[in-house]
Amino acid sequence: MKLKDKAIIVTAAGRGIGKGCAVELAREGAVLIINDRPGSQDLKATVQELRDQGASVKGVEADVFTRAGCEGLLRDAVEYAGPVYGLVSCPAFQKVSPFLDLQPEDFEKVVQGTLCSSFHMSQLVARQMVDEGIAGKLVFISSVLAQRPMAQKSAYCAAKAGLNQLAMTIAVELASRHINVNVIEPGWIDTPGEREAFTPKFFEEEAPKLPWGRLGSARDIGRAATFLMSPDADYITGTVLPVDGAFRYRDGRMLD
Repeated sequence: MKLKDKAIIVTAAGRGIGKGCAVELAREGAVLIINDRPGSQDLKATVQELRDQGASVKGVEADVFTRAGCEGLLRDAVEYAGPVYGLVSCPAFQKVSPFLDLQPEDFEKVVQGTLCSSFHMSQLVARQMVDEGIAGKLVFISSVLAQRPMAQKSAYCAAKAGLNQLAMTIAVELASRHINVNVIEPGWIDTPGEREAFTPKFFEEEAPKLPWGRLGSARDIGRAATFLMSPDADYITGTVLPVDGAFRYRDGRMLD
């Protein structure tokens, strides 16, 4: 129980990677404040699932794509659990489109949902850590696409690259406060969103072709986030950790 009674916020935790992080953090005793968009049925279900497993958890519906939504989430978190020790920042919005067809408003929404939202939430939480004298931890969920371009995802790749650099800069500035700031880069992860985007046959055919022979799971990412949030990672900051089963190197293998 390395995180017993530590208050940790996880954004976009109704399902997928955010939920995977919340589940693993709960195993280590964290007091969780998990967030999803207003009206999210996923959030209600995840809160109940975690409570059934004995976790201390509060669900907060908030639009973390906005500053006001982030402020409300932090306010509710502190009211529920006291000063916040950690943040796992998961929000993202993706628009798949050829660059020549990508609408400006869609590009801006991707950047807002992926990069700007992470800035707002992390700044608010970090300010609270400094005010309370907490040597806390910030973990950003990025993507291997921050460093590996992929067609029709120009906005998402750009936003994730920006997120990496934002996190590294924050790490430099907060090192003297002993606030750890790290990034996880998932590869191809088996999430509800991915299942909605592709057919079961596509997964059956493509997953075995990956270097590790399977897609990653939300639990794989959750375990990494839990490690970075734990005392075991107290001397790790400013690090980008790929958790991708070597997805980013899949084109580097010799062909049989």
